[in-house]
Amino acid sequence: MQYIPWDEWQYRHEICAVGRRMYDLFFAVGNDGNISVRLSEDRILITPSGVSKGLMAPEALMIVSPTGEVLQALEGCKPSSENRMHLAIYRHRPDVRAVVHAHPPTATGLAVAGVGLDQPFLAEAVVRTGPTPLVPYVIPGGDELPEALIPYLADHNTLLLGNHGVVAYARTLQDAAVYLETVEFLARVYLAARQAGQVNTLTPEQVAALRERYG
Repeated sequence: MQYIPWDEWQYRHEICAVGRRMYDLFFAVGNDGNISVRLSEDRILITPSGVSKGLMAPEALMIVSPTGEVLQALEGCKPSSENRMHLAIYRHRPDVRAVVHAHPPTATGLAVAGVGLDQPFLAEAVVRTGPTPLVPYVIPGGDELPEALIPYLADHNTLLLGNHGVVAYARTLQDAAVYLETVEFLARVYLAARQAGQVNTLTPEQVAALRERYG
């Protein structure tokens, strides 16, 4: 697939802005979370390891190849510990150009409880993110998590990672960030509905009508 190259410095600043929003929303505490953008066929811009997403500087972001080779970085910087997950998503979803991973509290709580968000209980779960299934837990930071994601990537844009967090991916960075925020919103509504009594899902006819109107 041919990609129109994206402006590197524009996206360095956009990644920092998304990181600050994640930090302000308490989606990424401490040094948690990671963000990447596919600039071109052979260059991926990604957040470094061990840096708060609320305090990143544009020049601190790194460029890696699709195989994970570091092409450009400040001295002493290493790619995000979850860079393999980002690279796997890019390999298996050629339409995707941005990936955002964080630990929004309510959605992560559902992931710890083993609860997915793959039922159509709100319009946003149908026409914005689509279903967000739960990927069973595997140890993060290595090859196990990317391998676990592969069966889910073709049919979903957002995933709950068991006992871990959320990953969202899209054609643009802003869309991926919106997907991440929507998953947390859906998790809060789901939890409130459970506490209030029950989660009423939409019927197949209602889902079809939403897709026809907004699809």
